[in-house]
Amino acid sequence: MGNREDLLDGARRCIIEKGYARTTARDIAGAAGVSLAAIGYHFGSKEALMAEALLGTGIQIGDALDVALRGAPRAELLGRIWDESLAAFGDERELLAASMENLAQIDRIPVVAERLRMAQGAAISGIADLLADALPSLDDGERRALAAYYFALVNGLAVIWLVDPSIVPSGGQLGRLLPPPGG
Repeated sequence: MGNREDLLDGARRCIIEKGYARTTARDIAGAAGVSLAAIGYHFGSKEALMAEALLGTGIQIGDALDVALRGAPRAELLGRIWDESLAAFGDERELLAASMENLAQIDRIPVVAERLRMAQGAAISGIADLLADALPSLDDGERRALAAYYFALVNGLAVIWLVDPSIVPSGGQLGRLLPPPGG
């Protein structure tokens, strides 16, 4: 691994061990085995580094959704999306919580806002692309709107899961209670 990858890995480890707010640039540089200057060289700031480190969590959830949605019948879409997201959350609890801390920075740190805006757009586009096979009758705008709905729903359920996992509904429950798209 190069310094950039070492910094991303070090940032993830520090976030897991110390939390987002308590992680310092010195912590990350020490965990990565590089100088403090490497953070500025590769990312411009500690905040940009941490935002990028946290984007990996979204990528892993996106990969889980890719598996869930391939060939899924329309009636099972929401349940599969939620169950796969929930499984991914279980593996990334600390990073998911840190992502929520990171979200609170969007009005104060422009680079965080820009990275989150790009990641959100990519996530919604990715979900819309995955929905193309399951919902061929929808046009691109409709798939994108549905993808934004699923993205918002999963993020809201993630907050509930972080606070009290015992009250989170299963994908099967959501699938039975909410109508399938277009039906």
